[in-house]
Amino acid sequence: MYTPVAVPTMDFRLDFDSGVVSVGSCFADEIGSRLAGSGFAVEQNPFGTLYNPASVAAALERLVDCREIGDDDLVLHEGLYHSWHHHGSFSRPDKDETVGVCNARIHKAHCALREARLLMVTFGTAWVYELESGMVVANCHKLPAGMFSRRRMTKGEIVSLWRPLLQKIKTFNPNLTVLFTVSPIRHLADGAHGNQLSKATLLLAVDELDANYFPAYEIVLDELRDYRFYGPDMTHPSPLAVEVVWDRFCEAFMAPNVRQQAHNNMKQQKRKQHIPLH
Repeated sequence: MYTPVAVPTMDFRLDFDSGVVSVGSCFADEIGSRLAGSGFAVEQNPFGTLYNPASVAAALERLVDCREIGDDDLVLHEGLYHSWHHHGSFSRPDKDETVGVCNARIHKAHCALREARLLMVTFGTAWVYELESGMVVANCHKLPAGMFSRRRMTKGEIVSLWRPLLQKIKTFNPNLTVLFTVSPIRHLADGAHGNQLSKATLLLAVDELDANYFPAYEIVLDELRDYRFYGPDMTHPSPLAVEVVWDRFCEAFMAPNVRQQAHNNMKQQKRKQHIPLH
């Protein structure tokens, strides 16, 4: 016995001509990787993994405007130049190289967003880290904790930030469908109750935005509420859980013939990655 979670029906359907941009937490990487492996054109986390709504919003606004980063957006720490707006995977020992890598991806993602039919946004946590200037950083890059203040965003803050941004994105690409998800990965540094307060803030904000929503969070926590669906750290969904969510996603947004072709493409991709012993 289990509790089935209903997935809302949407008019939108994915096909192989539909460009996809996926931004947000590492759960966005999981679904984005499966879309790419299934033959869809995907621009996946062009700023690296982002967790909070403020950083995701800042990234999308920068993509719409095609606004490059500069030296003022960087910090040097332990021999690497880090961008306050990017994940550490963009950090390099050379300042110009860091700026170049970040800006090349911004230009590429700007073009992808203009042509895309689906934008997937995954929120991970309502907690943010701010510099003394008040700027929310996408990543602390292991700098001293004293440089940052930490707080939980309110539902009203998130809605006020995202409502005009969604209108701006719609103007930029009128053919784009925006789909929100909340990551089922639990952030337990603040305890189980603190994690629930954070996730509830995200869910309430998305609901007030009256946006398209895919219930990945509910599927994992309510439908798959068993520790066999979690990894060794007991917070990240296991590969089996991600596969279940992926199947539900395909059922919701792909016609049967597209699902079958996506399945075939994924099998071919895995076959190519297989290295024969002899």
